[in-house]
Amino acid sequence: MLKIHSEKREKEKMELPEQNLQQEPLVETTYLAVGEHLPLVITPQSGALDLVAWAESQQSFLETELSIHGALLLRGFDGLSPADFERFALTLCADLFHENGEHVPADVGAGNLYTPVFYAPDKKLLWHTENSFNVAWPMKIFFFCGQPAAKGGETPIVDNRRVFEHIAPHIREPFLQKGIMYVRTYEEGLGLPWQKVFRTEKREEVEAYCQQADIAFEWKDRGRLQTRQVRPAVLQHPQTGEWLWWNQAAHWHPACLEPEVRDALQMLFAEEDLPRNCFYGDGSVIEDTVMEAICEAYQAMEVSFPWRQGDILLLDNMLMAHARNPYEGQRKIYVSMGNMQTLDDLPPTK
Repeated sequence: MLKIHSEKREKEKMELPEQNLQQEPLVETTYLAVGEHLPLVITPQSGALDLVAWAESQQSFLETELSIHGALLLRGFDGLSPADFERFALTLCADLFHENGEHVPADVGAGNLYTPVFYAPDKKLLWHTENSFNVAWPMKIFFFCGQPAAKGGETPIVDNRRVFEHIAPHIREPFLQKGIMYVRTYEEGLGLPWQKVFRTEKREEVEAYCQQADIAFEWKDRGRLQTRQVRPAVLQHPQTGEWLWWNQAAHWHPACLEPEVRDALQMLFAEEDLPRNCFYGDGSVIEDTVMEAICEAYQAMEVSFPWRQGDILLLDNMLMAHARNPYEGQRKIYVSMGNMQTLDDLPPTK
């Protein structure tokens, strides 16, 4: 593996007292392979290094590297538990988000950990940036591997800066001008019920939330709820100013479903009543060929690596999209997220 730099830069060493010059750096930073630049891998010189204590003293280092690379893989810290992972996440993110109805709360920790949203193990969960369809989203998302799958189950990551650059301008432009309209129909037996997502049994509480979160809603027959929300598809990162492909179109558009699944859904539902769908922000149809080009861009930029037990993957949720590969056997991944951001928090577009 190619060693890129260490926690203590040469300049910093020159400024240390003479007796500290002989100290070895506590961690080293590398990449997974020569020529790769994602993720940045941080490994301890000794597996006995206390991750949480080290992170408390190195928050500036971690934040700087995250803003550059977008993805940090902490690997080789011995004996980490989900509770250790939660403490690590709290070190970097004091306001961990614990009101996510899309994920199942984990039965460990102090209430800040989730298990990933259920998706058939034999299918790939496509690329998306977490909660980009909502009015608020986490700037940081943390993953912890409690048990890697027997086969597959990787969490591919994609640099949204590179995806933006890879997508042809004539495809980007309508998304830039119009945004995306996400349409979701909560149907009994298909996906999570609205009671689970909104964490209430009361329609009036759902309506109040939707009004506050700029979500249009309609109650339909059989107790169904349909929501519509228009969000940006392209944004600039609030710290770096870089342009990002930032949406969940590949996660919602029916063209991205396997053909047999799409055919079955279209036999059961009208186009406007599909469990999930998305359109340009003005309600016009996003062409299948456009979605094919977008998925090709994601696939071309994707970086995937096998999980190891105890791995922690930290993502800047605006710089990076993520996915999940099919898998076999038991797989235990814990998720936490925080540093919530809203559109109102963003600086004006340059």
